[in-house]
Amino acid sequence: MDAQGRGRAENIDPADQWVLNPNTGEYELRLSPSAPQSTVPGPRRAGTRGSGGAPRARTSPAGREKSAREQAGAEKQNAPDRGEVPGQRRRRTPAPEPAAGRRGRRPAKKTRTRKAMLWTGGVLAFLLVAGAGAGYLYIEHLNGNITSVADDGASTGGFQKDKAINILLIGTDKRTGAGNEAYGDSGSPGHADTTILLHVSKDRSNATALSIPRDLIVDVPDCPTTQEDGSSEVIPGTQGVRFNTSLGQSGRTPSCTMRTVTELTGITPDNFMVADFNAVKTLTTAVDGVEVCLAKDIDDPDSKLKLSEGNHTIQGEQALAFVRTRHSVGTGGDLSRINLQQQFLSALMRKLKSNDTLTNPSKMLKLAETGTKALTVDSQLDSIGKLKDLGLELGKLDTKNLTFTTVPVVDNPAETVKATVVVDESKAPAVFDAIDNDVSFTAVKQQKAKEKAAVAARLKGSKSEPSEVRVRILNGGAPSGSASETLSWLQLEEGVSKSENAGNAEQELGRTTLEYAPDQADQARRLAEILGLSGSAMKPGESVTNAQGLPAMTLTLGKDFKGAGTPVSGPAKAPDVEKSTADKVKCAE
Repeated sequence: MDAQGRGRAENIDPADQWVLNPNTGEYELRLSPSAPQSTVPGPRRAGTRGSGGAPRARTSPAGREKSAREQAGAEKQNAPDRGEVPGQRRRRTPAPEPAAGRRGRRPAKKTRTRKAMLWTGGVLAFLLVAGAGAGYLYIEHLNGNITSVADDGASTGGFQKDKAINILLIGTDKRTGAGNEAYGDSGSPGHADTTILLHVSKDRSNATALSIPRDLIVDVPDCPTTQEDGSSEVIPGTQGVRFNTSLGQSGRTPSCTMRTVTELTGITPDNFMVADFNAVKTLTTAVDGVEVCLAKDIDDPDSKLKLSEGNHTIQGEQALAFVRTRHSVGTGGDLSRINLQQQFLSALMRKLKSNDTLTNPSKMLKLAETGTKALTVDSQLDSIGKLKDLGLELGKLDTKNLTFTTVPVVDNPAETVKATVVVDESKAPAVFDAIDNDVSFTAVKQQKAKEKAAVAARLKGSKSEPSEVRVRILNGGAPSGSASETLSWLQLEEGVSKSENAGNAEQELGRTTLEYAPDQADQARRLAEILGLSGSAMKPGESVTNAQGLPAMTLTLGKDFKGAGTPVSGPAKAPDVEKSTADKVKCAE
């Protein structure tokens, strides 16, 4: 039997093969007598003795290359079955042989990289490897675990370090893996069963996790979708259907769920991540369970959850039953289950922040191994390096400022027997606007004092006369005809005669912006006053050339544009909605 097969047969955990040498204070890879090769590529010390006490023979470079090829082939042959999202691909990165004499470094007690990966829970648990000291070779091994799916142009092109971040988290009910036959719909490709839009503020001081009910009635747009053979097909949209049909049905991939979220909220996600039933089971097992609280006994034969009132540590099958149960909590519907899932995610994040996890290299490596196998990401996040960069940004957040809330909904008035919900038009738009405008749902400062002062200063100073303001107007997501309407209003009623309609913008924007060169600041302040723009909508940059060949500013009307003459400034504070924060323990009722 080859090394890969032997390791699995004897249940050798890769993380357990890294042990602390008390003489050197460093972590070293120790191989058991029955497992001469590790399932994790990592440093080895030359000249160490095997079970028979004889020194190990050195392997020639050619031999090492052959061994690496054989090991890579064995890994592919013995890889466990894994559920796949339509259109996904798996990176196959052969693990290079480490140089002789190298040892793993002892994990640092506190590092910026590790701190950046604490709170992200099951979604980014695998990023913890960067703080575990396993090194480059192990990271290359993890790259081979990552499965990615094309975003089909539905994203912004990926998160950016100097902007707010929006990540779409999708939990599918597809039946994959051993023991999951009893869950989900038989023969179904899966649905978007649990969906959360995670918004992290530009200054990283706060975040909002917005749950989208699976039974919410929405319009699913036409979806250009990459097929398994690499070709592209436009899957026709459907109107007035459940949100969960945006994935899996009719060949839809996560990019279609992403487009549906944009259609619903006006917010374009930067990236997506997808997990199935196995992710809940394997990630909770990797951290030795998470602690949840129940305000009453639960006995749900549908989800197979049976727990008494009080605190419990759950993992594996029991953790999956917990996030699936709904008939025994709240009103027995999907909205009650959403609250339960939010409590579970908060508990998982608290567990990952605990010293029990951070000071345990073995557990951190298990998380890295498990997480990279459990999740499917979009093509913009298809390497550990990219995921690490995202983790560094997310890690700046304090969990007490991570708010969980849900899209405001009401029962579907078209139904006699209530089974679905529709958007509450009196509340939901304010929630979407607050997220899109980077407004915190917790009481924190959204920007550092210097940054906030700099933004406010854009509105202060001298202003040009309206007749001296030169601007090109683009429609970047506002209602059709908005650019023409604004042009007429500016010229006829506000005296901005040097303005012109430049048509549609290349990219839609959530917010209206005014870009100007430094020598156009006086003009920008006058136009901001006329339009009711906030300082954050003013973007110092470059001028453009207008139809007369003269430098002009660029006004791009975004999705927040309500009409000519209506102030465009965003909300000052978030609406009052039902919510919870990740640092608080809440007992399920």
